[in-house]
Amino acid sequence: MTDPIVGTCWHCGRPLGKADLGRETTCPGCGKATRACRNCRFYAPGRPNDCFEPIAEPVADKTRANFCEHFDPTTQPLRGDPAKARAADLLKAAQDLFK
Repeated sequence: MTDPIVGTCWHCGRPLGKADLGRETTCPGCGKATRACRNCRFYAPGRPNDCFEPIAEPVADKTRANFCEHFDPTTQPLRGDPAKARAADLLKAAQDLFK
């Protein structure tokens, strides 16, 4: 019997089961930490502490494992560098203004 899919790796996109999301667990595909802000549904670059949860403790490195009590895995993590994605979105919006 296999674990149902409850999340997706923020780095390689591999589906993750409940057993893959422990505090010290890494992704079987790429070896990156799975219980990290980048794998959480509350992760929101640009928000205070880059998190939708207002009372979450600050986490400096969003790609490393942490002890956040609000961690909830997501099946659609943000991929790539959020700052570059935001810049690309802003550039596209500006270009669309002049079409």
